[in-house]
Amino acid sequence: MRFLAILCISLILGACQKAEQEETHAVAPANVVATAEAGAVKGIDRSHKGKAIPDVTFNDPDGGKITLADFNGTPVLVNLWATWCAPCVKELPTLDKLAGTNRDDGNLAVIAISQDSAPHASVEAFLSKLKVADLGAYQDASMGLSGALGAEVLPTTIMFDAQGKEVWRYVGDLDWTGPEAARLLAETDAGRKPR
Repeated sequence: MRFLAILCISLILGACQKAEQEETHAVAPANVVATAEAGAVKGIDRSHKGKAIPDVTFNDPDGGKITLADFNGTPVLVNLWATWCAPCVKELPTLDKLAGTNRDDGNLAVIAISQDSAPHASVEAFLSKLKVADLGAYQDASMGLSGALGAEVLPTTIMFDAQGKEVWRYVGDLDWTGPEAARLLAETDAGRKPR
């Protein structure tokens, strides 16, 4: 009898959580394994060092097709994020500030790519609501790039050098204006700005 009561309570709680997710429309796609908030390992990962940028297209802020190879010659910080991912949303303003700081010097391209399947205008509106002005509304609705990169957790941010080779990746959210980010960026040409 006690087992039956516990089972009933578990089913009711599960149904409530499902209803709450459906109500907020903030449900992650089934092909995303986890978010950093969900307890996945967070921090620096150097196990992919030296791997080349994959040749996968995604949408640029104007809705056209682009690849990461289009940025060759410039170090590129690629952030994979989604509107339903709380840690992603938390770090977007710091990525925006980093993008704004580096916008005109050519030492670093900061590319935040939404993994949302929502229409492009929805991603633009979401960024506008957050007052994110220097990150364009890049989007990979098919999640082909995150699959090719082997990114199983959102957010994941990957640093590529000017030759298109991976330097490191950071799994989880980070203050991209803080000291830890500065130390990581200092490992690359992006961190060695002319004074």
